[in-house]
Amino acid sequence: MVSEKRKKRSNLDILDEYLEELKTLTDKIMGSSFPEGPSWNTETCCLHALSNVFITPREVIVTADLPNIEPETVKVEMVDENLIEITAKMKKKVRFADLGIYHRQGQFSFLRCQGRVDVAVDAEKMKISCEEGILEVRFPRKNRHELKSE
Repeated sequence: MVSEKRKKRSNLDILDEYLEELKTLTDKIMGSSFPEGPSWNTETCCLHALSNVFITPREVIVTADLPNIEPETVKVEMVDENLIEITAKMKKKVRFADLGIYHRQGQFSFLRCQGRVDVAVDAEKMKISCEEGILEVRFPRKNRHELKSE
């Protein structure tokens, strides 16, 4: 009786199930290995700039590689208390072909990056400098007594 209730699966059904599990596992592994995704967004015409976040005892320093930008278009903002976003317009549009990529089409006119800031900072006191295409943003860290009084 028990065997009558079980439906016999075909080999193709078993193979489909196996391939679906394999795809799910592969996506999970690739997602954790390459969490940043591609270096561009064709919908927003943005290239993702290289960036780093350095946390020191007194301040947080965010650097971003922004070559070929119009300095007056640089925009730095805290998206939330732990995420900074930097955008800037490029002087000249860049196409995929300019990057040696010929199997895709599109062009980019902005550079953008985001960085996680996992400590409390005073965003109102940020200092920005840009030299030779490297943007540096410095935030003083909030000390403990400032955090308690807020």
